[in-house]
Amino acid sequence: MIIDMSYWTRVLKKVIYVILILIGLWAAFKLSIFYMPFLIAFIIYLIIEPIIKWIMKKTKLTRRASSIIIFIIVSLIIVGTLAWIIITLFSEASNLLDDLNSYIEKTYSIFQGFLNNSNLEKIKLPNELNTVLQNSTGDILDTVSNWIRNFLNGLIDIVTAIPEIAIYVSITVIALYLMCVDKIYIIDLIEHHLPRTWVMRVGNHFRDLVKTLGGYLKAEATLILVSFVISLIGLYILKFTGFAIEFPLLIALGIGFVDALPILGSGTVMIPWAIICGINGDLNLGIAIIILLIIMSIVRQLLEPRLVSKNIGVHPIFTLIAMYTGFKFIGIMGMLIGPIVLIILKNVFGTLIDGGVMKTILGKD
Repeated sequence: MIIDMSYWTRVLKKVIYVILILIGLWAAFKLSIFYMPFLIAFIIYLIIEPIIKWIMKKTKLTRRASSIIIFIIVSLIIVGTLAWIIITLFSEASNLLDDLNSYIEKTYSIFQGFLNNSNLEKIKLPNELNTVLQNSTGDILDTVSNWIRNFLNGLIDIVTAIPEIAIYVSITVIALYLMCVDKIYIIDLIEHHLPRTWVMRVGNHFRDLVKTLGGYLKAEATLILVSFVISLIGLYILKFTGFAIEFPLLIALGIGFVDALPILGSGTVMIPWAIICGINGDLNLGIAIIILLIIMSIVRQLLEPRLVSKNIGVHPIFTLIAMYTGFKFIGIMGMLIGPIVLIILKNVFGTLIDGGVMKTILGKD
């Protein structure tokens, strides 16, 4: 049997090429975490760049003048919002941490009351299963309690690290200013230090990636922000009108986080919450939560077609796999990062995927 060494050499080169790209993406991910303030500044820059261009077009101002105006407005919004969030989060997280045991006990009592009123005897479940069901409820609540307690303690540690937050915010704000004002100079500087062929290849990939991923992130960030703001305003209105809403900011952040997860949505939090309120006897609050969810859903449905111009071309099953993989590697945040990594991989390996991964690597139909 004659082995075609030239064929296997081409296959090996393609495999090494894929491995090197994956290593490069992994290194880029690690660097993005290390240089997080600059990444945040770059994302904010992508969001406000169209506004800067719009002001330049409408007012005939120079780029520097337009950038400084937008930069001042955005910086004031960021710093003011961040200060309010830190103060409110510290207050709500501390109060929830103090009252957590009472909430867990109340939840356990509600569940036990539901089991007692549901006449499980009619279903004729074995006594052993009934015992396991009741005991497991306590174990689950204990696990959830410990998870919430650890999360709240971590949150308090973060929001009380004022010096570190000040450093991160300062670096982010300065980086944002330089990106807005000296965009052209920074691009020319990068191109000057890289080979022209690299600039052309990497530049094309980078522009496509920014267009795809940047458009997706901006659209999703806008939709999540809208959901968060509507839920926050709605929860504060409910609180001020006498409903039992004690932690509106924490709840709104939780709703915004879940709303950020592909496939899932704010309904996965608000519908169970409304049902629990109804079971607990607070039917008015349950109805109010459902009405708030309907308002959020209507606004999202109106905005989504305008913000998301086209589908990213990733089937929901692969998005779900990406969420699960991210969760297994880095925890809850991985559920957000996984789909983003999937979009990056799809963009980088677009040609490989379109031609069929194994067929392209092996060079066979």
